Amino acid sequence: MNQEKFDALITLLDDPDVTVFQMVQQELLKEDEEIIPALEKKWEQSFDENSQNRIENIIQSLQFKRTFSGLKNWINQVQGTQDLFEGFCAVDKFQYPDLNPLNLTLKIENLRKSIWLELNNSLTLLEKTTILNHFIFNLNGYSVNLSNPNSPQNCFLNQILDTKRGNPVSMSIFYTIIARVIELPAFLVDFPKNPLVAIVDAELAQKVHGSTRDTEVLFYINPSNKGSITSRKEIDYHLKRNEYRPIREYAEPKPDVLFIQRLVESMLEAYNAVGYTEKEEKIKQLLSLF
Repeated sequence: MNQEKFDALITLLDDPDVTVFQMVQQELLKEDEEIIPALEKKWEQSFDENSQNRIENIIQSLQFKRTFSGLKNWINQVQGTQDLFEGFCAVDKFQYPDLNPLNLTLKIENLRKSIWLELNNSLTLLEKTTILNHFIFNLNGYSVNLSNPNSPQNCFLNQILDTKRGNPVSMSIFYTIIARVIELPAFLVDFPKNPLVAIVDAELAQKVHGSTRDTEVLFYINPSNKGSITSRKEIDYHLKRNEYRPIREYAEPKPDVLFIQRLVESMLEAYNAVGYTEKEEKIKQLLSLF
């Protein structure tokens, strides 16, 4: 869009005629977020509440357009190449469109450095996991938000890093991100109602479980319960007792993209639980990408 046409459209945002505004809005929404600063400037210069509301709605629509596109691009990457941190940040931008992922990267890097100082190559995967749990849950106090479980803020990585509280899905994703940056072979498991983290090593798993058990999972971690470590035998027992079938569906690692989907689903539930139903339509649009 050329500057002259854009300036004319900006001027018409104050037009009281609804038909004119709808035409202006339609044209502006064809653009991307690069026009947001000009819209914000127009908002500051306007003294008409109706006009300001119109501008706010257009800005929010453009920001959601960017969020939708960002999540879509992440999902459409070749399976196995998606970065879980980037997927989490893509969801964060639903509520925090101006989020700078670099700020979150620095906080995670500080965590990594603290944990890394206690690790060495002679430690087993179980010992490294125990150290990780000590840093995350004991020293730093991360946990599921039991006092306000339905808060939408539990769904966002920037809030988890600030408040050290999340929901079962977001805490499992957060834990996996930290585990991977210290080079643990961590993968997410779609355990019913409470995602788990699996530590995977095919060679060691065969030695531990024997050749009769078809799994590469060494053990499981429950980030919702301060990182409690569980065996495959215990997982199988729980699934059989509660009649979950097939067991492999709930006990074996799944692609990261599934858990970003679970995160968006938890976000929908949270916003509805606190009465912010106006966000439902947009969240459902995000879910349609999966």
